[in-house]
Amino acid sequence: MWLASEMAAFAHVSELKSFTAAARALGVPKVAVSRAIVSLERRLGTRLLVRTTRRVTLTSAGLLLRPHCQRLVAEVDAVRSQFEPAPSGVRHLNLVVDSGYGRLLVTPLVPRFLERYRDFELKVSLIDRWPTEPSRDWDLLICNDAPAIPQFACTPLGSPPLLLCATPAYLTQHGRPRAPSDLNAHTVLLAAAAGSPAEILHLRREQEEQQVRLRPALQVSDPTLVHSSAAAGLGIGVLPEFLCRQGLAMGKLERVLPGWSLATPLQLQAIYPVELAGSSAIRQFVEFLLANMVPVLGADAV
Repeated sequence: MWLASEMAAFAHVSELKSFTAAARALGVPKVAVSRAIVSLERRLGTRLLVRTTRRVTLTSAGLLLRPHCQRLVAEVDAVRSQFEPAPSGVRHLNLVVDSGYGRLLVTPLVPRFLERYRDFELKVSLIDRWPTEPSRDWDLLICNDAPAIPQFACTPLGSPPLLLCATPAYLTQHGRPRAPSDLNAHTVLLAAAAGSPAEILHLRREQEEQQVRLRPALQVSDPTLVHSSAAAGLGIGVLPEFLCRQGLAMGKLERVLPGWSLATPLQLQAIYPVELAGSSAIRQFVEFLLANMVPVLGADAV
């Protein structure tokens, strides 16, 4: 019995690449997942995972074991679905997500959520303007950096860092910035709401902080458009780390001012009216997001 639970814990950690996310998905404390993995490694006499402060990777033995554990979890879920009672009723959730980060991070997870929770009916709407007061038209808002409003409760979903990135070809042609002030001579692309033609970047390096006032060549609410423009060599993009991670690993993008970071990271949030704070539907959807967004965001995931 213990071996089966340990294999289930390993299956979740290997899929989510995070002890924290696996614990949320299993509904157990994080320490219980850690102990299960340690016990499984002792039983098998080999190390299965390499765990650092930023990520979890599988050893060669872990890669061999993963499909066996995944099949075990699938069989258990199949048996449970055959015998658990049918839901007493359908739960409805009106979800609104901002057209930038919400669409990028949340909407791809909706099919997985509905596949797992068959008693839900979701209504999903993309919005450009956030609601400023409770309404029957929505139950849960997923967005970045929403203003604090007394009628709303908030659950933080993650704060992934922002990076400055460009293609090697662009930097070869236009020069590599050596200091934050050098950005004024470059085309800068921002994933931010349109507004003032000027934008101030707050950059930090250890205890030093600088402000750079720019006039961005592109300022939109959709980070994927900024990413594609930067990848096309049109300028230096201000992008979340998770969105440019693959391009950096493959050498298609290059970090600009690598010693510096954006002082203000993203603030991804789940917002809902205070009177709905006890809603089981909201709680279950938010917990699902926490379990499944952590591996994507990367920062502080384990």
